[in-house]
Amino acid sequence: MPDLDVLWFNVFSSDVVTEVTWHRGPSHSLLVLTVLGLLLWLLLKSRSSLIQSSPLQWLLAIWLALITHPLLDAFTVYGTQLLWPMKTPPVMWATIFVIDPLYTVPLLIGVIAAWRLSPHKTAQQTSGSGRDRTARNWLVAGLLVSSTYLVWSVAAKSLVDRVASQSLAVLNLQNAPRFSTPLPFNTLAWRVIVMVPDGYWLGDRSLVADRGPMQFTFHASDNPALTQLTSVPQLKRLLWFTQGFVAAHAQRREDGELRLILTDLRMGLEPDYFFRYDIAGIDDRGVWVAAPEIIQMPESGDFVKTLSWVWKRIYNSKATP
Repeated sequence: MPDLDVLWFNVFSSDVVTEVTWHRGPSHSLLVLTVLGLLLWLLLKSRSSLIQSSPLQWLLAIWLALITHPLLDAFTVYGTQLLWPMKTPPVMWATIFVIDPLYTVPLLIGVIAAWRLSPHKTAQQTSGSGRDRTARNWLVAGLLVSSTYLVWSVAAKSLVDRVASQSLAVLNLQNAPRFSTPLPFNTLAWRVIVMVPDGYWLGDRSLVADRGPMQFTFHASDNPALTQLTSVPQLKRLLWFTQGFVAAHAQRREDGELRLILTDLRMGLEPDYFFRYDIAGIDDRGVWVAAPEIIQMPESGDFVKTLSWVWKRIYNSKATP
């Protein structure tokens, strides 16, 4: 239900900044969903004798069904506004990739198995039957496996962060803003991005193949150009949403015009990132001028090649993109 906000934006908004930064917004707020859950429970309770027979259990079930969605989203790097309407930045624990089959598949298997095993009868007819207990066990098993994997992702992130801290201390960057996030579809290979005034340092780490210090490479960013534009409301919104984990680069279009491109460093792999925005052009005086409308750039890069590298990187410390 919370992700239905995408439909709203597709119908009522054409502004990419609004769509990106308000997704996982009010519809993912723990406060909003708690109130919604209570109202939904009251409505169903007035119409269903089943809910009237166990009201508190149903209230808890409805509430958990609603709030577990945004809580799980918060484990990804995208950013989830759990505390809306508070103005705090979106929560991004970044322990698991946005799509990870190793988390989803056990849940899916449990649900399918339970559905196939459950007799298609009324609850009174099936309660306590052997098939009913087996179906319940499949559901519990799927939930336990997925939850264990989620706990492992937190532990894996902690291991990566510890190695990164030790390696960054050598560069005197132990206190610089940084984040770590798993590479696509796994929790064994990770990347760490560290922000500095003139750019960012990027490193990757395999918990299987790598030993010793973590290696980082520096990438420049045109941060002075961003400074010229920080008063632009749309850009301020993007910087708030990304928590400042962005890079800016001048890029010349096919028509020869020089544009300033803002890259969200949280999602994607160097140099191919999912979210890139055309935010400004340059005038005759050489000053960057905000674009009338921020435009999202098309995705680039070879997705299959990227996945191939991720798989190799898990088991090979010398694998390169």
